[in-house]
Amino acid sequence: MSGVVLGVVVVVVFFLALFLLHRYGDLRRQQRLVLVGTLLAWYLCFLIVFILPFDVSTTIYKQCLIDNVAASEPKVCEQPWSYIPDGILPVFWRVVYWTSQFLTWLLLPFMQSYARSGAFSRTGKIKTALIENGIYYGTYLLVFVSLLVYVVIHLKWKFTFRELQTVCITAANTWGLFLLVLLLGYGLVEIPRSYWLSSNPAYLLNKTYFKVAKMATEKAAAEEDLADVMDEVSSVNQSVSSSSPLRKRVDTILSKCPAVYQEQMNSENDGSPVSHVVPSIGALVTLHKKVIRCVQRSTRVQVQWPILLNRAFHLEDVSKSKASVVRYFMHSFDSDRPRGWIQKLLCTPSVEWYWECVLKQFFFKLLAVLLCLLSVTVVWSECTFFSTKPVLSLLAVFVQTAEIYYNYICIEMVCFVGILFLCVCVYSTVFSIRFFNYYYLVPHHQTDSYSLQFSGMLFCRLTPPLCLNFLGLIHMDSTVSHLNRIQTSYTSIMGSLSLLSFISHGFYIYYPMLILLLCFATYYNLGSRCLNLLGFHQYITDDEITSDLVDEGKDLIRRERRKKQKMEDDSRGATWRERSADDRNGNSAAAKIKNTVVQFTKRDPFLEEQSVGLLQDHIEDSPNTRTSPGGYRSISHSRVNIFDDS
Repeated sequence: MSGVVLGVVVVVVFFLALFLLHRYGDLRRQQRLVLVGTLLAWYLCFLIVFILPFDVSTTIYKQCLIDNVAASEPKVCEQPWSYIPDGILPVFWRVVYWTSQFLTWLLLPFMQSYARSGAFSRTGKIKTALIENGIYYGTYLLVFVSLLVYVVIHLKWKFTFRELQTVCITAANTWGLFLLVLLLGYGLVEIPRSYWLSSNPAYLLNKTYFKVAKMATEKAAAEEDLADVMDEVSSVNQSVSSSSPLRKRVDTILSKCPAVYQEQMNSENDGSPVSHVVPSIGALVTLHKKVIRCVQRSTRVQVQWPILLNRAFHLEDVSKSKASVVRYFMHSFDSDRPRGWIQKLLCTPSVEWYWECVLKQFFFKLLAVLLCLLSVTVVWSECTFFSTKPVLSLLAVFVQTAEIYYNYICIEMVCFVGILFLCVCVYSTVFSIRFFNYYYLVPHHQTDSYSLQFSGMLFCRLTPPLCLNFLGLIHMDSTVSHLNRIQTSYTSIMGSLSLLSFISHGFYIYYPMLILLLCFATYYNLGSRCLNLLGFHQYITDDEITSDLVDEGKDLIRRERRKKQKMEDDSRGATWRERSADDRNGNSAAAKIKNTVVQFTKRDPFLEEQSVGLLQDHIEDSPNTRTSPGGYRSISHSRVNIFDDS
C-alpha cells in the first residue's frame, strides 16, 4: 500500500508542476530545454513538500519501535498507512536534493544566460553564458575558499568529504533561510489581509482602478520602446544589402519582430542599402537582445490589458448589482453573460447575485480568519520552537499530541498544511515580485524564459531550508531541538550541523525571530511606503498618490467601457438601419451616437450614467497612432495620457 501511495503522489505532483508551467509558460513557443529545466526544478521542489509528511510519520513509527526495545512494558506500535520501507527515502532524498541543487546553482543560471543572450549561434550563446557565470561564480568561489581556509586553520578541523559536503549544504541552507525569512514575513501578513480585503467589492474596485492606471503607463511605455526599437531595426535593415555577410543576422532579427513591422520593412527594402553606416556584429547582438526583450514586454501587456479591463468591468457590475433593490445580477456586456445551457441553468441571475454580492464575501472573510490563525501559529512557533521543556511551539504540540495516539493521518495533515502554508506564503511573494519589470511571473502563458528559470532557481534554493525549518518547528530536527530521538531521512542527508555550532546554535534559532518584526512592518505597509517614496507606486488607501491613480484608472475604465459597448452594439447590428437613415438625411455623427446610446440604455439601465460621455468620446476614442521618425506606427489603437508620477 505504501508503494502505491508514494507512486500516486509522484505522478500527481508531476501533473501539478506541468499545469503550473502551462499556466505561466508557453509550451509551444519557448525553448524545450528551458521548459524541461523549469519543469524539473518545480517538480523536485513540490516533491519535497508532498513527501516530507510521509517521512515524518514513518520516523515516528520507527521511534516507537526503538523505544520498545529499551522499555520494560513494550507498547503496540501501529504502522502508518503511508509507511515507506527502510532504504527508500534516503536514496529518494539524495536524488531529489542534489538534482535540485545542481539545477539551481549550475544548470539554470547557465540556461538563463543562454536564453537571454543576443548571439546568433549556439556557440556564441554558450560563450556568453560561460563568461557571465564564470564571473558570477568566480566571486562566490573566492569567498567560499577564503572562509573555508580560515575555518580549517582556526578551528583545526580535519576535513573529510562528508564534512565538506555538510559545510556546502549548510552554506546553501543558510543563504536560503536568510531569504526565506524576508519573504515569509511579508506573506504571513499579506495573504490573510488580501483575502479579508477581497471581501470588500469597493476596495477591490479601487485597487483595480489603481492597477489599470499603472498598466496603462506600462502599456504606453512598452509601445514606445517597441516603436523605437523597430526604428533601429528599420535603419539596420535598410543599411545592410542582401549580399552582405551580415544579412543572415539581420533576417534573424527581423524574424523576432511582430508581423506588422516585418511586412512594412520587407515592402520598403528593395535590396539596396540606403546608408553607408554598416553595423558591427556586436551592435547586431545588442539589437537582437533588445528586440527580444521589447517584443516580449509588448506582447505581455497586450494580453494583460483586456484581462484587467474585464475584471474592472465585472467589479463595477458587482458594485451596481449590490446597490440595486432587485436581487438580480446584471451584466453590462453580452460577452460576459454565461455561455452554454449548463452555465445558464446553474448560473441564473438570482444565483449569481447571491454568490457575487453575499456568499463570496462571507467565504473570503472566513478564509481570511483561518489563514490569520495559521499565520499566528507559524509566527508563535518560529519565536518559541527552541524551547523543548516546556514545549511552546504550537506545531510541535499538535504533532506530539497526535503522536501519543498514533494518529498518523492527523500528523501528516498538520505537516502537510503547515508546509503548504509556508510554501504559499513564500512562493506567492516570489510570484508577485517585480524587479523593475525585468523579472516577474505572468499567467496566461506570458512569462518569459528568464523569469521561468529564475523562479525555478528560487524554488530550489528556498524549499530545502523551508522544510528543514519546519522540521525544527515540530521538534523533529535534533540539531536544533537537542532531543534524543531518531532523525528523519530528510534531516539525515543534510548532515550534522554540529560542525558549525555558531550556525546551529545561533543563526538557525534566533534569526527566524526576525519574522515578527517583518510582520509588523508589512502590517503597517512600511515597505510599500518606502517603495512609494522611491517612485515604485504601491496601493495604499490613505495615500495621495493612490487616490490620483484611482481617479486616473476610473477615467480609463469609463472610456474603455464606452468603446467596448460601441463595439458590441456594432457587432449585433442593432443600429445599422438607424445609422443608414441618418446618413441619408444628413444627420451629424453626434446624432448617430446619441440614437445608439438611447437604444442601448433602454436595454441596460446600468449604463445610463455612461451616456452623457458618449458624445464627447466620439472624438476622444478615434484611433490614435504614434508615428515614429522612421515611419512605423505603434500597433495599439489608442493612446493614454500618462499621469505625472513625480
